[in-house]
Amino acid sequence: MFGKKTSKKTGKRNIPRLLWKYYFIGLGAFILFMFTVSWGWWGYMPDVNEVANPNTTLATEIYSDDNELLGKLYRLENRTNIEYNDLPEYMVNALVATEDARFYKHSGIDIKALIRAVSKLGRDGGGSTISQQLAKNLFHDLESKNKIQRVLMKFKEWIIAVKLEREYTKHEIITLYFNTVRWGNSSGIKSAAKTFFNKPVASLNIEEAAVLVGMLRAPSKYDPYRNPNNAKHVRNVVLNQMEKYDYLAEIQCDSIKSLELVLDYNFSSHNRGMATYLREQVHQFMKRWCKKNGFNIYSDGLKVYTTIDSRMQQYAEDAVEKHMSSLQEQLYGEIKRTKTMPWRDEENAWNEDKNYIPKHLKNTQQYKLAKKEGLSDAEIDIKMKTAVPMRIFSCKGTIDTTMSPIDSLKYYKQILHTGFMAMDPKNGYIKAWVGGIDFAHFQYDHVNKWSTRQVGSTFKPIVYARAIEDQIIQPCELISSGPVTFESEDGSTWTPQNSSKPKADPLPIYEGLKHSHNTMTARVMKRMEPNSPLKVKDFSDKLGIDTKKFMPYPSICLGTMDISVYEMVGAYSAFANNGVWTEPIFITRIEDKHGNVLAEFIPKTEEAMNIQTAYVMCKMLQKIPEGGTATRLRTRYGIGFPVGGKTGTTQNNSDGWFMGISPDLVGGCWVGAEDRQVHFRSTSLGQGANMALPIFGLFMQSIKKDSKISINKNDFNKPEIEFTIELDCDKYKQPTDNTSVGSEIDPFQR
Repeated sequence: MFGKKTSKKTGKRNIPRLLWKYYFIGLGAFILFMFTVSWGWWGYMPDVNEVANPNTTLATEIYSDDNELLGKLYRLENRTNIEYNDLPEYMVNALVATEDARFYKHSGIDIKALIRAVSKLGRDGGGSTISQQLAKNLFHDLESKNKIQRVLMKFKEWIIAVKLEREYTKHEIITLYFNTVRWGNSSGIKSAAKTFFNKPVASLNIEEAAVLVGMLRAPSKYDPYRNPNNAKHVRNVVLNQMEKYDYLAEIQCDSIKSLELVLDYNFSSHNRGMATYLREQVHQFMKRWCKKNGFNIYSDGLKVYTTIDSRMQQYAEDAVEKHMSSLQEQLYGEIKRTKTMPWRDEENAWNEDKNYIPKHLKNTQQYKLAKKEGLSDAEIDIKMKTAVPMRIFSCKGTIDTTMSPIDSLKYYKQILHTGFMAMDPKNGYIKAWVGGIDFAHFQYDHVNKWSTRQVGSTFKPIVYARAIEDQIIQPCELISSGPVTFESEDGSTWTPQNSSKPKADPLPIYEGLKHSHNTMTARVMKRMEPNSPLKVKDFSDKLGIDTKKFMPYPSICLGTMDISVYEMVGAYSAFANNGVWTEPIFITRIEDKHGNVLAEFIPKTEEAMNIQTAYVMCKMLQKIPEGGTATRLRTRYGIGFPVGGKTGTTQNNSDGWFMGISPDLVGGCWVGAEDRQVHFRSTSLGQGANMALPIFGLFMQSIKKDSKISINKNDFNKPEIEFTIELDCDKYKQPTDNTSVGSEIDPFQR
């Protein structure tokens, strides 16, 4: 009546059946899911041969304008393959013992290790086999963004690992692994062995093999060059694993662990070679360009053709190296003579700032880590004064030494830096770019448009050019070299002074620029009133200078603002290019791997001034090396062909500048310390003529000697136009004054 009653006993018998039913349903669903993953339903799945044979020939190549290969952009840098027979047996054993002890017993997935990793949340090691790591290294370019993607990625690794095990032998998988895994910036065991030990893989000994295998856990953390203590620790961990799995005897293991870490560092990468700073600029540009245009910078085999002349680039780098080494010694010599450190008191530049190092020490990584560890001030003080092994930069090469963090800070704060750029003013092609003294140690680029420093007197020609353009002044006109005062709306006044006494008064306008008299530049600025700062600012805009940070004060006539080397070279190029500003560029075209042109780059141009103003400015600048502030170009560096230039020295000698021009080449250089508070005490050493001019001088000297470099060594061409600017200085000559003009050959008529 009420239906058949099911006994409790029968219900219990059905539970196992239901469990088995759900098990097989779940297993079937999982197998079906794995098939769909393998088929690519859940995202792209490569063919196993594609995974095992990655294309290593499609790096982006960077070429100079004279078709020299400057460098390459790899995802896997410096990769060259090795055969299994070239791998020492203990290298393979170290890898297996450390990464996958049951490598020879599983078929791609180690179930036991996987269960252990899941149950212990990875505290005793991960569950990934060597085959899975190989799949991940070769296939997964991007990190997953969420948990679902991470799970899918892990399933894909399993499938690829199993396929690899089916298609390849264990020896082949080991070889593929060693050829593709990364050791920091090196890729492949062959490159890593060369980088850290300067020897072929077959010549590595057991402790060296253990170091490289240990690095795989965290290449940066266990880098033996940068973190030798960490590297030694992880080396010993690998040796312990080899002993644990009977690849090493206990006595042999203990003996090797007692050895010191010995390197023969021979790093070759994007950080070294020619035009390293320029190559990094190309790298950053290409990352943006590829993202916008749908290319892969590291694998699509692009060819980037730059404007750099490899010979000029080498001359520029040689000039920087030679001069900066000498200049650094001059700074050390001044420190020794004065018995004061070069960080000067901001109120009195003659005095040493005793609080400088303690203030900056608190910003160091070592200090912050010590604070985070909860150390007391006394303990931190001891730690900061305790010497540790380190490698440091020097002008003579990298030095291995022991130094405390505080001494390291003192050492690096004294280092002088530089930025130098040269370009063809007619087409905007940058021919040489040296962003610093050593890219491997100092990667901040002192040339690019975002790296700005106070320009000082190198800005004065722009003020003169604006006044000549408006025909407010004439180059031969006589004006007073006495002080002039500016009054602001709030009643405050500004009266600039000269750093040296003018030889006569009055003087021709061009003499004011020649000897960089502040008072005469200020008078020129005064002539442009009202709104003279805004007029100069607008003119600077036309010359490609970012004036957003310009304050509309009369003091800008003396270069109180910060501008980049890149912008200043571009601005001066307008003088040598008949008044037309041409945007400096460093890439001409991009091609694909088949040679098809993907993009070509043409610089922007703007007529900044008329042709006669540009010519007059070239002649005025040409006068400066002839007895003016840039005399060393002639006397010391023997630059006899027509060349002009302007020195710049900022307050307290914090920044030294030099801008040089010739008909076919314009160059600019800045020199200074990282902090403006660090500088020469004496102006004779800290002026632009001593700090920056020699780099341009040495550069042009090398070009002059190279008959294969074709640049115009003739005078600036006088335009065939009717001049409205008076070029006859005799018309301004004062009969009673035989020293101001009449004693010289007219600079504008010869």
